[in-house]
Amino acid sequence: MNVTEAVKSRRSVREFLDKPVDLETIRRVMDTARWAASGCNYQPWEATIVTGEPLKELRAKLSSSPMQQAEYDWTAPGQEEAYKSRLDAVSREMFGAMNIARDDTEGRTKAMMRNVTSFDAPAVMFIYFPRLMKEAQWSDTGMWLQTVALLLREEGLDSCYQEFMALYANVIRDFLGLDHDRYMLFCGMAIGYRDPDAPVNNFERERVPLDEQVKFLGF
Repeated sequence: MNVTEAVKSRRSVREFLDKPVDLETIRRVMDTARWAASGCNYQPWEATIVTGEPLKELRAKLSSSPMQQAEYDWTAPGQEEAYKSRLDAVSREMFGAMNIARDDTEGRTKAMMRNVTSFDAPAVMFIYFPRLMKEAQWSDTGMWLQTVALLLREEGLDSCYQEFMALYANVIRDFLGLDHDRYMLFCGMAIGYRDPDAPVNNFERERVPLDEQVKFLGF
């Protein structure tokens, strides 16, 4: 698989096969991802990958815990029509693939709460960094996460970014033994093998046309 194939085949997977992810594969991915771009070579990201019995234990704790206020705003940026329309479009396609009507509040809530179990993925990575890090280091962490996602595709694996996990930051920090004062819990990442037959993994997604996003000068 080349880079273009990895980029175009990557998507947020929300149904996984009941198939474990082996440590050798995960270590290979994470070892290569260390070479992601990083301003000033800070490499601010840290992570813990959880599977097996510890993951079952953590999921039980998350399922029985209330949400907290997220420590950063992970929701859509305001109500500018361009951004709102993109959110509306992907929501319509995703919930439609799950046969959940627009006015089915209960169904939509249940679908959202599947984030708690990371859609039953066999492994989940939790990403965090010291609170002293600024916007540039958040950006670095995003580039590292994309690198991880593409390397997972090379291995035949899939993922789903989960800022949702910021709503359970205290529970996760306690479970991982992280200092609350030092670490910001950024997000989770569900990792596993996609269910190729699940409609939620196959709905059509839209992207903004290239010339609406990128300008070319001097060519």
